[in-house]
Amino acid sequence: MADNNVVYIGNKPVMNYVLAVVKEFNNGAKEVTVKARGRAISRAVDAVEVSKNRFVTDTIINNIKIGTEKMVSENGESNVSIIEIVMAKSPT
Repeated sequence: MADNNVVYIGNKPVMNYVLAVVKEFNNGAKEVTVKARGRAISRAVDAVEVSKNRFVTDTIINNIKIGTEKMVSENGESNVSIIEIVMAKSPT
């Protein structure tokens, strides 16, 4: 999968990411991956749900991956949760 079908979730409002997901599907993407870590995970879930239920209703959740990444900061090393949600056009 090309990197341009990935939406990275940060601190912006949820609707910004919903728009990014919808734009990817409108540009012909068959799959869009939404990635987030740490506190942005709930925003990623919200963005996927709003996209799926309101804007691109012919999509399904194809895969969900969860995990942990080690982050190094000035305070030392810490573990941060990550999530990847793969949305795909429904095969029907």
